Amino acid sequence: MRSIRPLAPPFEGQGELRFSGYAGEVQYKIQGDPVKLKPGPLRLRGSFTVDAETAADAFRAGEAILVASSGETYRLTMLGHTSGGGEVFVEFRV
Repeated sequence: MRSIRPLAPPFEGQGELRFSGYAGEVQYKIQGDPVKLKPGPLRLRGSFTVDAETAADAFRAGEAILVASSGETYRLTMLGHTSGGGEVFVEFRV
């Protein structure tokens, strides 16, 4: 079955993740081009990868800040993660 809208290519990078009690480097992947994201309610979905314990802590925190290596700052809302896994699924906002 075909998708009605073509999927945007993934954008991958490194950045610094910050949430209550944690600040450290992460690998992230955004479905779409974050440069096109403007301030407001628009969001892009994606994920970031850390160790399993930090992933659980990030998910419990609920929200975080990601500073990309290019210097752009994104607000993250945690959507889910697999218990014992290191990938956390998020929504990115400016």
